[in-house]
Amino acid sequence: MKKNKNRHAIYLDIRKYKKYIMPVLLLAAMFFAGEGFGLMVDNTVRTGLILNETSDWGLGFGEPGTQPVGNVPVDEMKEYDAYYMGAADSKKIYLTFDCGYENGNTPQILDALAKHKAPATFFVVGHYLESAPELVKRMVAEGHTVGNHTYHHPDMSSISDITSFEKELKEVSDKFKELTGNDMPKYYRPPQGKYNKNNLSMAKELGYKTFFWSLAYADWDQNNQPSSETALSKLTERIHPGAVVLLHNTSSTNAAVLDTLLSKWEEMGYSFGTLTEF
Repeated sequence: MKKNKNRHAIYLDIRKYKKYIMPVLLLAAMFFAGEGFGLMVDNTVRTGLILNETSDWGLGFGEPGTQPVGNVPVDEMKEYDAYYMGAADSKKIYLTFDCGYENGNTPQILDALAKHKAPATFFVVGHYLESAPELVKRMVAEGHTVGNHTYHHPDMSSISDITSFEKELKEVSDKFKELTGNDMPKYYRPPQGKYNKNNLSMAKELGYKTFFWSLAYADWDQNNQPSSETALSKLTERIHPGAVVLLHNTSSTNAAVLDTLLSKWEEMGYSFGTLTEF
């Protein structure tokens, strides 16, 4: 009741103070507009910082079977011809393997892919082209894509000039053409998942599409391999529509479980696409 009386008193006094009301309302409007503008600027700056500063690619996962959230939104990455996940309404999986060196596991991986007629992209470094040329030729012969993982596997985000940036990619593409007679597709994966805006912009300027990933697990250390049970559990629980899957060819676990893993994914209703779909 007291609140209602106060409101009524204010209403009765409006005419008395009307000459002050409009200036006060105007100031209030400017204040709240300023607050709103400040929030918009803050969000823009926050997004820009993610791309301007060097970052490690990362993901946040929710419920099993749902798409994760990346460091940068999918649509924002597309502005740089950069991708890490396909459509949410298509149960497609995009298989990718990072190839730093060969330790005997790739033939079994290729056998499993052939059995399931599953295409993959192998991102190779210069050393791999030089040390495992026959396996690279087999990848091409069996319909897989060979992508660019740079020649020396440096932190590419630390390279600020486009000439040096291009050199790391060109040495790989030149070696690939020398080896296979084919032009290497302009698909690039940043070593260590390190990136920034300048890094992505230079890749785009050179005509490359940059590919990160939306599903990976700790498989890279050949001396500390996860169990088959751990690998299958993580890779089936976190699989999702449009997944760009990152695996390492050096993993003995991957070689051992890939046939079973591909079968499980197929049983879950997934099929295998190629990066050309991006």
